[in-house]
Amino acid sequence: MDHKVCLIIGGNSGIGKAAAIQLAQSGMKVMIACRNEERGRAALQDIKSSSDHDQVELLLLDMSSQASIYQAVEIFKSKHSKLDVLIHNAADFDITRKTPEYSEDGIETVWATNHIGPVLLTRLLTNELEQSEQGRVISVASQGLMLHPYLKVNVKDPEFKTGGYRVAKAYYQSKLAQVMYTYWLAEHLKDTRITVNAVRVTNVKVDISRYPDLSKVMKVLYSMKSRFSISPEEMAETYTYLALSPEVKEVTGEYFNEKNKIVSSSRYSKKKRNIEEVMELTMKYLEA
Repeated sequence: MDHKVCLIIGGNSGIGKAAAIQLAQSGMKVMIACRNEERGRAALQDIKSSSDHDQVELLLLDMSSQASIYQAVEIFKSKHSKLDVLIHNAADFDITRKTPEYSEDGIETVWATNHIGPVLLTRLLTNELEQSEQGRVISVASQGLMLHPYLKVNVKDPEFKTGGYRVAKAYYQSKLAQVMYTYWLAEHLKDTRITVNAVRVTNVKVDISRYPDLSKVMKVLYSMKSRFSISPEEMAETYTYLALSPEVKEVTGEYFNEKNKIVSSSRYSKKKRNIEEVMELTMKYLEA
């Protein structure tokens, strides 16, 4: 049997891990990518046991590092000649961070991990996606963007080097850029068999234990927020829907919510001139 192959970035916890289990249960070969080998191997065993499927692999990958991305792509290509589904689930959003951190490439890590990394990885795996009967790229954004309807990508200073850095601002900017990248890539691949769509992730229960330095006030706030949040498994169902459903086989350049419905992004994000401006900026980071 020619199993379909799915690569999930950030597949070792939360929504990504839940999606890995669901996709493995469907019979897909699943490769989860993450930075931490210990956590990755633990997740690998959980996914295999939960899905009763041993076609699950681990790929060590730091999305903030371009060298790591190139290395991971070579490893992937040595094992698989095609890629059916690529899910960009990894995200840098440390809610305790007060000042910017920088990758080994000297790029602010939220911008590098959440936007630049996915663009580079997709570009390097486009040929493998084209080998699929119908390749699918799934980007992940946030419902929180609805609270920032006038947000724009700071094309002059996307890393906030001149000041004004807040991790939430950096995070939502990167997710806005990913929505715009989805529209751009769908247009560029319109004559191929590859579809490109984005997911608007709603409030999902957060594992507070991952943030030991979180203040008591913030822990209380997140605890209250969790009461109105869905589970990672529920949110992962949309990932699975976009990865497998024949209903969206020819749907591309769209933005889906947790109910598998197409929704709209901000007016700014849909203007071609703005999209081209953001992507021109993006490509400068990938010029070697």
